[in-house]
Amino acid sequence: MHRTIVSVEKLAAHANDPAWIIVDCRHSLQDFTAGRRAYAQAHIPGAFFADVETELAGEKTGTNGRHPMPDPPQFAAFLRELGVGPTTQVVAYDAGADMFAARFWFLARHAGHDAVAVLDGGFAAWIAAGKPVSTQEPARPQNGTIAARPRHEMTVDARAVHASLADDTLTLLDARAADRFAGQNETIDPVAGHIPGALNRPFKQNFDERGMFKTPAQLRDEYEKLGVHPKRLVHQCGSGVSSAVNLLAMEIAGLEGSRLYPGSWSEWIADPARPVATG
Repeated sequence: MHRTIVSVEKLAAHANDPAWIIVDCRHSLQDFTAGRRAYAQAHIPGAFFADVETELAGEKTGTNGRHPMPDPPQFAAFLRELGVGPTTQVVAYDAGADMFAARFWFLARHAGHDAVAVLDGGFAAWIAAGKPVSTQEPARPQNGTIAARPRHEMTVDARAVHASLADDTLTLLDARAADRFAGQNETIDPVAGHIPGALNRPFKQNFDERGMFKTPAQLRDEYEKLGVHPKRLVHQCGSGVSSAVNLLAMEIAGLEGSRLYPGSWSEWIADPARPVATG
């Protein structure tokens, strides 16, 4: 069972394995149709497409952030449509050095499926290795049998985050780029800044110059230098997507037990009574 990342060679070796299911999660926050177009032009043979704005997100209320998480039973139903059973190995990929495969990975784990991993290096690594691509969308298989086993302990809500500002029980780690964290060049959300007391580690720092995840030893060293304890750490970002990369990187490093604040900054600022920091 693979629970964090898999290599291109490992995935290629299981290209025709019915016990493995591949999911293409490419997406752009600037163009919601970009992922589907990229999938139609070329994808890993046999891969299904997952839309970040629909399959990988729940219903928006206006106060629960830009990418609210789907309920675990809802996401498990989507996995069943792909043919996923309790022991199916699922591998998600995005363009490479991106956030969307990690989003899928977190949702599957949160819904109770352990055998889920991210393709290290994504589609870019697959192409660089000279592996085949396809334009054919696979036929949907017979429905799988996976049932939701929600792991609510993997997340915290806005109330818990707000309470921690007073008692310092949680440490927040913001995965957005440093300028947005500081309240500069905000082009996505209507309020700039960050949650008071949060630390900043842009999710791109988890990748090397080739777009691959850094080694477990490198990641462990970098996260330990932040001086945070995994059990007290809560990941957040703009809408709960890129923060999943930091959480995944910690799992790769063997630093298990951190959690995610799904609503993140876009939910936090929906209530003007919540405090905001800049700089």
